[in-house]
Amino acid sequence: MIRTTLRSLRAEALRLLLSSLAIVLGVAFVAGTLMVTDGMEAGAYARAGAFDRHTDAGVYAGDRPLPPALVDRVRAVDGVAAAEGELTGSAGLVGADGRPVLGYAVLAAIPTDPALRSYDVTAGRLPERLGEVVLDAPTAEQEGFALGVGVLVGGVSGAARPYTLVGTVDVAGTSRDVGGPFIGLVGADALAVTGEPGYGRIMVAAAPGTYREALAERLTGVAGPGTTVRTRQQILDAAVDDAVRDLEQFGLVLLTFAGVAVVVAGFVIANTFAIVLAQRTRRTALLRLVGATRGQVFRAALLEAALLGLAASVLGVLAGAGLAVGLAAALPALDVPVPATPALSGSTVLLCLLLGTGITVTAAFLPAWQGTRVAPVAALADSSVQVTRGAGRTRLTIGAVVFAAGVAALAFAATVGQIVLVALGGVLSFFGIVLYGPVLVPALVRFFGAPARRVFGVTAALAVANAVRNPRRVSATATALVIGIGLVSAFVVGAGSVKVGIERTVDAQVGVDFLVTGIGGDLPATLADELAARPELGVVHEHRSRVVDGVEIRSAHPALVGRGLSGVVAGNVDDLRAGTVLAHRELAEARGWTVGSPVVLGGRTFRVAAVVTADGPSPAAARVPAGQLVDVVGADFAALFPAVRGHLAEVDPAGGVSAGQARAAVEAVVARYPTVNLLDQAAYKKMLTGTVDMLLAFVTALLGLAVVIALVGVANTLSLSVVERTRENAVLRAVGLTRARMRAMLAVEAVLTALVGAVLGVALGIGVSAGAMAFVARIGGDFTLVLPGGRLAAILVVAVLAALAASVLPARRALARPVVEALGAE
Repeated sequence: MIRTTLRSLRAEALRLLLSSLAIVLGVAFVAGTLMVTDGMEAGAYARAGAFDRHTDAGVYAGDRPLPPALVDRVRAVDGVAAAEGELTGSAGLVGADGRPVLGYAVLAAIPTDPALRSYDVTAGRLPERLGEVVLDAPTAEQEGFALGVGVLVGGVSGAARPYTLVGTVDVAGTSRDVGGPFIGLVGADALAVTGEPGYGRIMVAAAPGTYREALAERLTGVAGPGTTVRTRQQILDAAVDDAVRDLEQFGLVLLTFAGVAVVVAGFVIANTFAIVLAQRTRRTALLRLVGATRGQVFRAALLEAALLGLAASVLGVLAGAGLAVGLAAALPALDVPVPATPALSGSTVLLCLLLGTGITVTAAFLPAWQGTRVAPVAALADSSVQVTRGAGRTRLTIGAVVFAAGVAALAFAATVGQIVLVALGGVLSFFGIVLYGPVLVPALVRFFGAPARRVFGVTAALAVANAVRNPRRVSATATALVIGIGLVSAFVVGAGSVKVGIERTVDAQVGVDFLVTGIGGDLPATLADELAARPELGVVHEHRSRVVDGVEIRSAHPALVGRGLSGVVAGNVDDLRAGTVLAHRELAEARGWTVGSPVVLGGRTFRVAAVVTADGPSPAAARVPAGQLVDVVGADFAALFPAVRGHLAEVDPAGGVSAGQARAAVEAVVARYPTVNLLDQAAYKKMLTGTVDMLLAFVTALLGLAVVIALVGVANTLSLSVVERTRENAVLRAVGLTRARMRAMLAVEAVLTALVGAVLGVALGIGVSAGAMAFVARIGGDFTLVLPGGRLAAILVVAVLAALAASVLPARRALARPVVEALGAE
């Protein structure tokens, strides 16, 4: 039996090549992902100590800043050769053209003591005193900055001020390379630009001959409670853990999509073996007739699957190496600054070989078992006559119940407030389609085939008959498409709905001409005051909030406060002024507040001007119970919390001032602040929705491989069906079916199969998105289901065109043999 199996594989090598392509693609995705993440992880270990080459110990206080005075106390500890405070934060850089340099900029405090310096200088030197700065070499080159020139640097503490460029450094591939400029200043300047009250850590270099553990104990005693002292090894271990944790999360995302592709490949290969083994009915019966047992036939089929899976997995690993190189080259374009040199490990190869082989054997298990049920008498039957079986009542009943449960889970996900039900509903609905597919898919093929029969006549009628003659086969082929297209559709519909919801929220809550936003952080402390001082501007309101004792206190502007309110329960919002508050209904009811009631906030007494209700959730909805909000005027908020900044300011022109004049006034102020951005409403919407578009493109690209694998399944099924119908097709050609009509018949069959799978996938995706949007709307916000008709239609069109392409090779195969030779085929 082993020799027979090997001979069968050799004889049908070309026939099985397309069958194994699904496994090749699935394994390639997994292998490529693992090679890239392994390479990135190896690089993470190499880069972990990039800025700690001379650091023997470090003092940390978690999220709390370490006061500059502590640096002097640490420096005085016995055994300390040098100690410097270090922090990293965000800042902005003004380019040579007077505009902010694009990209998120990282600012770091660079030690002035040579004993702690670990930067690679490419030109000049590192900063040694106040007023000096270094930049990363690429930024300095792109902006045309020469050593000795003044460079404008600004942060949240105020407007940009000039610093002298004294050198350039190489930070490529390190934790401080995030795609934008790197700015290095001495400690005091870094504190001033970032507005931080202290350092993130204190770096320590030990004196020669100092025992490290004893030094750590002395440092702990000086640093005081709430601080942690780490040795050099602990610092490196923590840096590696942080880097590897991020990479593992990135790799997990990629492997999730790779898993989808592998599952689709499993469906395709299962259908392939079901067809191949069904076509070998007579051969299997002859083996049984000459003495082969059912166990031998079963084991031979699994051996064939294992060998095919192993060969496909080897090709998949090789293809994965090429995919890894391409993915590594694409990472910089996706704002992943870590250079990834793919690394191939033995564990990756072994895992991929086991995965591909295991999926293939598992997929072939049921068809192989069914193949053992062939009776020896079947050897006397005509091999061209294939017995087709529909689905049993038990399968259809279970399928109907599972599908109904999935639909119910999606419908009730919002009611019970469980997002897990959305995922569960999607999974159950899919399996319901799979189980009920032998009835559902042929019915849809006939439905969509009706217009084709009117257009193409007998040719289309033959295509429909061929497609539905084996319900299980066409169902398995179509449902493989449902997974990938269903997920793509769910993300397309979800992204479109989220974008519309965001735009509606902006329309409802933003009624000003201009918005000034912080880039990667809060607005600078002096920006709002400078804008308010301009006579061309009438309204300048910085959004600020603070949660105190479970209540969110928000700044408000009397001219803008009416937006975002769905109603006034009592009082008048026009009465909001200094010393008064607007209390939201839930909070007022909980505390017994009414209009005129005195309330104490932050140690000051205010009077309730009105009780109101809001349209949407608060930005702090995750931190406070719903409705636990009060609004105060900006001046009162500044008096309560002078250090709290916001990330957004609304600006309107003064009376009689044109929008152009107001914009020029805002630009004149904003030009001095490189960490802010000026937007109108349209640009603000685009900024908020840009991430959604980028995520959608990323997800669609990753799921595209699953769709490609499913379309390979369409081509594969059609090719194997052509072999099965060799004599039948020859008879059709003998009685007058032209070559063009033969191609058209196979094309219509492929299109109908793919169209049904695509339609079911789109329907499933819409259902999942509907459940998700209902859940999000229940949490809060103006989110409703929006169907992007153009994109959904594009998905269907792409599926149809791909199916047409998939029918080309099977058609060539069907027409390759002469009619007389095909009539005599077994």
